Amino acid sequence: MTELQHRPTALLVMEERRRDDVYPEAVLKEIAALADLREPLTRERLAERPEAMDGVEILLSGWGSPVLDSVLLGHAPDLRAVLVAAGSVRPLTTPEFWARGIPIVSAASANAVPVAEFTLAQVLLGLKQVHRISREIRERRAYPPDPRVAGAYRSRVGLLGLGEIGALVASHLRGFDVEVLASDPVVDPAAAAELGVRLVGLDELFATCAVVSLHAPLLPETEGLVNGDLVGRMGIGATLVNTARGAVVDEPSVIPVLGERPDLTAILDVTWPEPPAPDSPLYTLPNVVLTPHLAGALGAERARMGELVARELRRLVLGQPLEHAVAPDRAHLRA
Repeated sequence: MTELQHRPTALLVMEERRRDDVYPEAVLKEIAALADLREPLTRERLAERPEAMDGVEILLSGWGSPVLDSVLLGHAPDLRAVLVAAGSVRPLTTPEFWARGIPIVSAASANAVPVAEFTLAQVLLGLKQVHRISREIRERRAYPPDPRVAGAYRSRVGLLGLGEIGALVASHLRGFDVEVLASDPVVDPAAAAELGVRLVGLDELFATCAVVSLHAPLLPETEGLVNGDLVGRMGIGATLVNTARGAVVDEPSVIPVLGERPDLTAILDVTWPEPPAPDSPLYTLPNVVLTPHLAGALGAERARMGELVARELRRLVLGQPLEHAVAPDRAHLRA
């Protein structure tokens, strides 16, 4: 192993509730071998004593990250990198931070792994229309004689968004005999083709795919993008999967369509608001499956993000290029 020339001072700031999951003992031990790690703080404790940033060169974080505003940065003249064991860095970055030219690492690729796994499972279940058929069996108390389903052979699967997670889902789907379509205005057709994906418009995506899975970030142009008109164009027995952001779906216009189309199935791992209001029809519609962010990293899965941060810290102290630094002009495109 290359000998470390300098041991930077590092501080971990994140919520206590998930800290041990994200940074378990083995990960902290690896970090401590690379840096002088101070006692961890929460965002609230750091706000009370921002002078704790004095001398800190590496800020480690995760859920509950502090906002990197002018006040915090004013107490951190030595800060030279921020490593975040979470996906989006939008909530914590500010113009003042970007102006400092400090690299910031996101563990989005690590968090993408369980989301893509969850999505793949739901896509395959959707192609077999497992949820719809199981509903009908309960209602009729009888098995259908010859279920007609799309199946995973020459069926179309649609992805709304080909970012970190959408691209990983597309990669997984290459192992199946399905045609993958995607809609993403910022992805080049050649880049999509490398993933085995053909880019199409929203209308074709929803009208021709047996399963449509949402992976778009929540931006002004994507808020309410998936509306009742699009969902109403989905084919008989189609499945909609949302593991992105709840507000990407215009629920007031989609809910009536789901009520009128019992053949459709909506797998909603995210909603808006979240959780749904107590009187929301989402709780009672039989063709809606609600899950509370099960797709994202949970429990031991969260350590994958801490491990990514530890690897990036090693590259940093060895003077090697970071692999997961977020480009300033791309940060707004993350979920």
